[in-house]
Amino acid sequence: MSVARFVADQRTNYRVPHTVTCRLLGVSLAWFYKWLARATGPSAMSGLHTARDRRRDAVDRAVRAVFAKKRGLHGSPRLVHDLREEGWQVSEKTVADSMRRQGLIARRIRRRNGLTRQDKTAPKFPDLLKRDFTADRPNTRWVGDMTEIPTVDEHAGPGAKLYLATVIDLYSRRLLGAATGLRPDAELACSAIKMAVAARGGVEAVNGSGWRKDEAQRVIFHTDRGSTYTANSFTTLCAQLGIRQSMGRVGSCFDNAAAEAFFSSLEWEVLSRHEFENTRTAQAVVLDWCYGFYNHDRRHSSAGMMSPIGYENTAAPTRKAA
Repeated sequence: MSVARFVADQRTNYRVPHTVTCRLLGVSLAWFYKWLARATGPSAMSGLHTARDRRRDAVDRAVRAVFAKKRGLHGSPRLVHDLREEGWQVSEKTVADSMRRQGLIARRIRRRNGLTRQDKTAPKFPDLLKRDFTADRPNTRWVGDMTEIPTVDEHAGPGAKLYLATVIDLYSRRLLGAATGLRPDAELACSAIKMAVAARGGVEAVNGSGWRKDEAQRVIFHTDRGSTYTANSFTTLCAQLGIRQSMGRVGSCFDNAAAEAFFSSLEWEVLSRHEFENTRTAQAVVLDWCYGFYNHDRRHSSAGMMSPIGYENTAAPTRKAA
């Protein structure tokens, strides 16, 4: 085995930085980089002498291709399922090592400002979920929230920020409603819940033709206690649609963790990777991710590591509590 191959294998197999190995062996970093360039160049396959080398190279290329196909958003827990669907027999550790070798990073954390503003004079609704974010069938438990999407000219004046209101079905984690607007108000919340009902085929499809007589069978919509969800226009709309409102405690993100998890994914996978020039651009990118990637491609642990649409279109396996 050559010295350069030894250095490379220490990095690949034992995660020992090549700078450390080169220093210990008294090897020039420049010389090692030249060898690495030849080994990974167009004629790289000729330098892959063992079956293990060739396997590693093939896995790296497959991981890189699927990572790009998934917009660089899937980490090793999801990529391993993507690769297995394409016929690869790989473990999550193998995929994680390959991503590490290639510098493929799926997530970058970014925080958002909370929008919850409580109206203490508004009517109170009980917490009907009690942090149980599971559902055994569609249209029984929905959750929602709002978030702010900043743009470069956010200090330029009115309309510089975009706001997103969501409605998610806990059965499959499918995003049913995603309304965008320039103000985080009750009108935006109303638009999102109307979208959700329309996506499910209307009021009777959601709650059944006899929903007015059987309140216990109506869909629950769980949110925080923000003034947008306690406003008269929103509570009236929910009553008209046969939707039972549910709310967590003030200041507890865990009481609406499923909705918060969606925004966490949005922040990691979209907002941290873009700097939007204006609200129109932000709207196009965010909604493409919401209705395209999130609903159709993004795998969810609470949905059997399938996408929400895939989960709903497949005989759903028995799920563990999320």
